[in-house]
Amino acid sequence: MLNFPNLLDFGKEISNGIDNFFDWFRNFFSFLFNFIKAILEGSLNLIDDIFNDTPWWIWIIMIFIYVMFTYIIKDKKYKKLKTLSIITVFLVWIIIFNVLIKNPNINFNIKNTQTPWWIFIVLLFFISYKLHNYKTAITLSLLLVFIGVLGAWSAMLSTLSIIILSIIISFIIGLPLGILMAKSKRVEKVLKPILDMMQTIPTFVYLIPAVMLFSIGKVPATFATIIYAVPPLVRLTSLGIQNVDEEMVEAGDSFGSTFWQMLFKIELPQAISSIATGLNQTTMMAVAMVVTASMIGAGGLGQIVLDATNKNQIGNGFVGGFAIVALAIILDRLLSGLASKYETKEGEI
Repeated sequence: MLNFPNLLDFGKEISNGIDNFFDWFRNFFSFLFNFIKAILEGSLNLIDDIFNDTPWWIWIIMIFIYVMFTYIIKDKKYKKLKTLSIITVFLVWIIIFNVLIKNPNINFNIKNTQTPWWIFIVLLFFISYKLHNYKTAITLSLLLVFIGVLGAWSAMLSTLSIIILSIIISFIIGLPLGILMAKSKRVEKVLKPILDMMQTIPTFVYLIPAVMLFSIGKVPATFATIIYAVPPLVRLTSLGIQNVDEEMVEAGDSFGSTFWQMLFKIELPQAISSIATGLNQTTMMAVAMVVTASMIGAGGLGQIVLDATNKNQIGNGFVGGFAIVALAIILDRLLSGLASKYETKEGEI
């Protein structure tokens, strides 16, 4: 057998060089990574607070505010203000939570009330009914009950916090990059090989830089999940904008539309189904990556599967797997319903 001579064996040198580069990179940009870590930790803690430490009566207030906003802005003239209802609900939650619940000077009995499990069933039914119909609402609610019956409720909430944050950040990053990719051939030439590499690298490889930069825990798990999940959204956003009907674009040009008018009133509304598909794929990849990220301390449902694999406990492995599938179906239906509602609204404009 022909072997390379030792003089041509540069594997150790290359490995040491990469390690030295990462050490220098981490030390030189330590302030940036500390800033990112603080943001991710704060966001994860905020989501955990929402899921675990919000009393049921706050959720009732939030639903009431949303319903009131929806009733007030039924008039088409105020339809653009609909997103304000969600923003207002979130701001009211922050005010109530920090002034009443987290305030050390207030000792109300309601302060120590944690979020009961049934409130999530009610919220999911309410949201599913608004996005789809009562049959879908009942099905998704039963799936959520099924996760609790499996004994994976706490693990599900832990996993869900990472998934939600990863989806939000992936959307914030992926949508602008997809628009740039569609509008600029140079950006497309640069991003395409990077996206190809991101989608072909094994998922375990993402854990290495995440652990190297952020140690272990939920923060590196979130970081690795974002990197792994963002490429489909970038690609499908770009594809959707590039495939907008040329007649629509020409009509916008003939009416003197500016770049931003063309983007927000013609191209993005026409590409919404493609963007929604990208967001859906990003969500599914985030669910899959969170399971892998349990190896670096993400916990949650992935930890159940990982422990079962290490201990050769087939039953526990299937329990964790069933819970992950149920959660993935719930997220998929919610996102698809949200996309269809948004698409209908834009079609009316």
